[in-house]
Amino acid sequence: MRIHIATDHAGLEFSTQLQHHLAAAGHEVVDHGPIEYEPLDDYPAFCIRAAQAVVRDQAAGVETLGVVFGGSGNGEQIAANKVTGVRAALVWSIATAELAREHNDANVIAIGARQHTFEEAATFIDRFIATPFSGEERHARRIAQLAAYEADGSLEPDPRATPGQADVLADDDSSFDPEAG
Repeated sequence: MRIHIATDHAGLEFSTQLQHHLAAAGHEVVDHGPIEYEPLDDYPAFCIRAAQAVVRDQAAGVETLGVVFGGSGNGEQIAANKVTGVRAALVWSIATAELAREHNDANVIAIGARQHTFEEAATFIDRFIATPFSGEERHARRIAQLAAYEADGSLEPDPRATPGQADVLADDDSSFDPEAG
């Protein structure tokens, strides 16, 4: 499997170790940077490129996943999720690694390099790679809803609405104030 990885300065040491770990497991590793330590570097350029590569490879039929990491993994996950077609999940345990694939068909995971030992992170990544999407109808349905929203902004009707009543957010004259709750 091809694995695209990216980080920032906080995960650079992890990146080097991870490349060796994944290559030893037989994976093709594509590093999207950085290649040297720069304490003021910015993760979006690296993580977005890795996410774009995952989507591009998957569209071409290449079996591929992505791993992005930084100090917490939060910003890296957000950056990756800006790419259309990416479903990036923040992973902090074996269970979240499995569920990201089984239920969400995540194609990228984010991990906090300052939150885990390398051994923990490698275990999460290995489990993520080894876990297939379950394909269960309920999960596929939810992923399709996310993809539809991403593609054209369409959203399922508000399940709380009374039949025949417009979605409260669709009504331009609504007195609903999202700040007030």
